[in-house]
Amino acid sequence: MIALTGGGTGGHLAIVRALKNALNQRGIQPIYIGSTNGQDRAWFEHETGFSEKFFLNSQGVVNKKGWKKLTSLGEILNTSRQCKKIFKRYHVTDLVSVGGYSAAPASFATLTSHVKLYIHEQNAAMGKLNKILKPFATEFFSSYDPHSKIKDYPVDTAFFTKRKPIKKLETIIFLGGSQGAKAINTLAMQLAKKLSENNIHIIHQCGKNNLEEMLQFYHDNHINADVFDFDPQLREKILQADFAISRSGASTLWELCALGVPSLFIPYPYAASDHQYYNAKALVDEDLALLRRESEVDSHAIYESIMMLDLQHISTKLKQHIAPNGAEKIIDFIINHHT
Repeated sequence: MIALTGGGTGGHLAIVRALKNALNQRGIQPIYIGSTNGQDRAWFEHETGFSEKFFLNSQGVVNKKGWKKLTSLGEILNTSRQCKKIFKRYHVTDLVSVGGYSAAPASFATLTSHVKLYIHEQNAAMGKLNKILKPFATEFFSSYDPHSKIKDYPVDTAFFTKRKPIKKLETIIFLGGSQGAKAINTLAMQLAKKLSENNIHIIHQCGKNNLEEMLQFYHDNHINADVFDFDPQLREKILQADFAISRSGASTLWELCALGVPSLFIPYPYAASDHQYYNAKALVDEDLALLRRESEVDSHAIYESIMMLDLQHISTKLKQHIAPNGAEKIIDFIINHHT
């Protein structure tokens, strides 16, 4: 039996889903071990394709101090004991961790069990949990690690099958996530008039807290923009775009790569270990993206930079930068090394 663990955020959970789907294609229904905190239950409580799902009372430790840190560590030890019982009851032989605090109990439980630990690290800057556990892992997968046996990020195959050719800038999408990003919303407002004057259509995911404000802004400025807070068919929105301005969480970044959409990344400045900056920098170093910190955002300079890009060339290179079936390759590796 194979178990999957990790979560807390949508980026982690998207990897779990991709790995689960790859297992299902091989007739395997894995166990999922997540947390009652974060987004785990919202994503997977009613998800099919798992043989069992467990949501344990695990919490993050990194940003806590004093007694709160000790309490969280104690909870991890307690839930690790629960995970050992789960391993034994369901004859778990392999655990795949995608990181996040949800992964801690089950991952630590492998250290005193006869269960192989596999780790998928999403980001260019490794998470603290994965730094601790990497020496104990049977294999470590990362799109940023030159020693990783599998470098293709686990992106849903639909992102590779619906790609369109990009030749010039006709539509731009602003991606602030379902919660929104103030810096991206502000930049959108600064660029909107210039884009509209040049017949560049705007798609704008502004977040639920800013939806009314942004709708009013576009209305007042007589700009016909596609504005929304959340859309379960976000991929279809991105497919319409020739350029994206986005945060640089790993899943979003690699999905944009798979679709071949050139992008300007404005990383979330408070991300752990500044990982969003380093995620985007890896593309910038290969001349495949633009990158600005929030403190460096200058709407005029950004507009000029975007208009100078060879979008067709970058789009072609981005599509070559990631191959499909990353999740399937990871699962095949685990199955082939199963003893």
